[in-house]
Amino acid sequence: MKKLLTYILLTLLVAVPIFSQFARPAAAQDEKRIEIMSPWGGEEEQALLKVLAAFEAQSGIKVDHTGTRDVASVIARAEAGNPPDFYISPLPAVVWEFARDGYLVPLDSFLDMAAVEAAFAPDWLGLGSYEGHLYGIWGEVAPKSLVWYDAELFADKGYAIPANWDEMLALADQIAADGLTPWSIAQESGDATGWVGTDWIEDIMLRTAGPEVYDQWVNHEIPWTDPRVKRAWEIFGEIALDQDQVFGGMEGQLSVFFGDGADALYTDPPNAALHRMALFIYGFVQQHFPGIEPLTQANFFILPPIDAEFGTPVLSSGSQLVMFNDTPEAREFMQFWASAEAQSLIVTSFSRLSASTAVPLEVYTDPILQKAAEAQAAATTIRFDGSDLMPSAIGAGAFWTGVVDYVSGADLDSVLEMIEEAAVDAYSE
Repeated sequence: MKKLLTYILLTLLVAVPIFSQFARPAAAQDEKRIEIMSPWGGEEEQALLKVLAAFEAQSGIKVDHTGTRDVASVIARAEAGNPPDFYISPLPAVVWEFARDGYLVPLDSFLDMAAVEAAFAPDWLGLGSYEGHLYGIWGEVAPKSLVWYDAELFADKGYAIPANWDEMLALADQIAADGLTPWSIAQESGDATGWVGTDWIEDIMLRTAGPEVYDQWVNHEIPWTDPRVKRAWEIFGEIALDQDQVFGGMEGQLSVFFGDGADALYTDPPNAALHRMALFIYGFVQQHFPGIEPLTQANFFILPPIDAEFGTPVLSSGSQLVMFNDTPEAREFMQFWASAEAQSLIVTSFSRLSASTAVPLEVYTDPILQKAAEAQAAATTIRFDGSDLMPSAIGAGAFWTGVVDYVSGADLDSVLEMIEEAAVDAYSE
């Protein structure tokens, strides 16, 4: 599991204090307490504390939270037989490792599984399951397959939302003919530069090879040199390698910070018209352009299908709660976390989505969040970010590097052979 640490340090965007000691606070002899560890600090920790406060108020159980990126400390505590009651993991691979090693409580041993299965789609439950048992319940989630645009610009120019990939390419050509660069692709992320391109390729794989082949690819059951994998890279390259299609060209997309990627759409005058990025970019847009109007200005459509047989899948990311200690207090909290009440609080506190369909749409008071929730519910297929499921040497290493090399002009066959060589080693560990 320690090979996941580098990836987690690179991909988590919030600054979280690292603690060297994780002792529970002293408590009164009759006080009921549980302990939760998560990767969150700052605003995300404050959002979580709002959810925890609601549980404390109704249950009388005190919740102690520790935020840390140092997953090694969680592993060490589990190995020493003193784990926290709960851990919130942004990576399914961590959940599977903990379950495999026998540290987690199977949630289907006490949860009302009929209610759980009614609220969470099979794809979500599968990501929290290991060898036929459920170990994780999702909290906040964020769809990634979104193409952002300026609705005012579209209205002024008479641009229509594309229904398929060919229409999207035709729209980009029309935008270029009108004198505006079609795409903003901002990939700079320090040592993690390239992850934006991996999201593009994952989305394209789902639309050209389908979910079953996507799963085979993620699990390295097909090689990176497979023609279906190569095709996804080539389709990405038709946009990303075209200097006239991307603001700043190939060099520019690797030097612009990913959090600034949508800025090109909303400056006056705009520098680009389209930006494929996860839901979280909306927070950056709101910070950079205070007062921007949702839907009438900032808006998005789902990345359209390529091969019609695979429909319109949605790539997503998120975090799930796992349980180490089987106590009455821990069971009560997990039951609360899985409820529509807690999932609704997660939405309002984090300003993100819930994977639970039991959350009423009216909970999503921001029109953008409501639209994203509707799009997620309507998705023909949901798959988790593939690089998040791969060994860190690939998903946070060779895959990122390969994207940077490809965008920088490297031969695609050589790039795929490089990743395949790394994958042979990584998946054998």
